[in-house]
Amino acid sequence: MLSFECDYSEGAHEKILKRLLETNMEQLPGYGSDAYCESAKEKIRKACGCPEAEIFFLTGGTQTNQIVIDAMLRSYEGVVAAETGHVSVHEAGAIEACGHKVLTLPQHQGKIDSTELAALLENFWKDGNHEHMVFPGMVYISHPTEYGTLYTAEELKAISDICREYRIPLYMDGARLGYGLMSLHTDVPLPMVAEYCDVFYIGGTKVGALCGEAVVFTKHNMPAHFLTIVKQHGALMAKGRVLGVQFDTLFTDELYFEISKHAIELAEYMKEGFRKKGLEFFIDSPTNQQFLILENSLMEELQKKVAFSFWETLDDSHTVVRFATSWATQKENIDRLLELL
Repeated sequence: MLSFECDYSEGAHEKILKRLLETNMEQLPGYGSDAYCESAKEKIRKACGCPEAEIFFLTGGTQTNQIVIDAMLRSYEGVVAAETGHVSVHEAGAIEACGHKVLTLPQHQGKIDSTELAALLENFWKDGNHEHMVFPGMVYISHPTEYGTLYTAEELKAISDICREYRIPLYMDGARLGYGLMSLHTDVPLPMVAEYCDVFYIGGTKVGALCGEAVVFTKHNMPAHFLTIVKQHGALMAKGRVLGVQFDTLFTDELYFEISKHAIELAEYMKEGFRKKGLEFFIDSPTNQQFLILENSLMEELQKKVAFSFWETLDDSHTVVRFATSWATQKENIDRLLELL
């Protein structure tokens, strides 16, 4: 069975497993206070070009989104996101479970529009009844988006400028950030993410780690007693070293960028193969997620030998599906996939 279902099907990069084994018997302090966490933080600061960054390691994406949003919002505030944003659609109400409403904007290939964001914020503050409403307290974006699309530098700056005008933080979900950074069609490097975002996270779970996300607060704005807040959410790892060793390895010799580039190169190879087969794309994604429109009979036949993700029903006879490459994808498996089409 070939698998292109997601980018976290495999365990972890062999260099991470090797390093975990090498450090396994070291006796280290807990809760992320070990030397490997500190080393990883310093390497991430350097990669971000943000020496003042405050960094905290968590284990998963939904957990990270919930904790960051809950920690940074007041009780009466909500988070603005695209209607297709992960926090709005695929997190089972995790944000609302903490008492914060997700305030949605229309999505444009997964992205929010700065003009529409400005209008939402302006209209809220002009409303004479806004004291009775949920306040827009921060803005959430993902890069890449759920559709594999990317914000341009101009788009990111425009959103950031609006957030600063209204004095609310801009938060970027970076579950697949590595694949966005290494796309052939981006003008947004990691230091620019750190410059324009008040907080973001560098995803490890989908980019070579067993688990783990590195939350980066860029403006001396980590909430007070953040460790305690994390513990309240049941998310403080006693063996924080597990995360520190992994990110220390990912940010040694640019491994994070190298393996992300591999996924992008194979996504481009797969995309070209799909084109040669005459298949129709649902959206032009510049990252590791590729979306096809398949006739249902072809989809059902392909499912017997290939794992891929259902995305949405297009009409009675066609379905949108997703194929994802990852840091571990092998070219020969793409060739086998293309032979089946």
